[in-house]
Amino acid sequence: MKLHAAGTLIIIVSLSVIVLTTICYILFLNNLWWVNLIFFSIMFLIGALIVRFFRVPYRLTNIVEDGIVSPADGTILSVGPAFEYEFFKDERIKISIFMSINNVHVNSYPISGVVEYSAYHPGKYVLAKLPKSSVDNEHNTIVVSQDEERKVLFRQIAGFVARRIVSYPEVDDQVIQGEEVGMIKFGSRVDVFLPLNAQVFVNVGDKVVSKKTVLAYF
Repeated sequence: MKLHAAGTLIIIVSLSVIVLTTICYILFLNNLWWVNLIFFSIMFLIGALIVRFFRVPYRLTNIVEDGIVSPADGTILSVGPAFEYEFFKDERIKISIFMSINNVHVNSYPISGVVEYSAYHPGKYVLAKLPKSSVDNEHNTIVVSQDEERKVLFRQIAGFVARRIVSYPEVDDQVIQGEEVGMIKFGSRVDVFLPLNAQVFVNVGDKVVSKKTVLAYF
């Protein structure tokens, strides 16, 4: 396991603040042993969580030629038909994956192909579980195409805690299923839009793993 480069500055600043706070506490507010224990435990826990947010576990991709693999770790929030307003402008099967702060926050390509579309949209930071977050929140939309029939749109959506989306795709990039696409700092949500004839293999409440879980087949 390694740490994502996008978290370097946040980790350094956060740990520096924690160290300085701890030093000030020791110098000026040193208290009863059990109060000290609580304080040091809280400082350690905060530091550990911040570092953990940016972990990148080593995983082999479950390469599935006709399949769409989950682009994110998390829980299936919804599955069903929905109108895709930005690129396809028609009815699609939409699978929403909610990423909690406990999940790995790195995202990956659900299929191999060519990046046909990539667009970043600034926005609000409402709760990612709310349907309106797909439109209102900061989000980044990516379309990967294999041919005219096999195209997948997925959207990285920042949530209430998340404050920045990191995304690397550029139009005409050749990408591989399971390759890193970027990350959403401190979690939130990824929506995946599939053709209406796709065979979906997940249900609401299922836990999915990036690079591993097959969401559907073309």
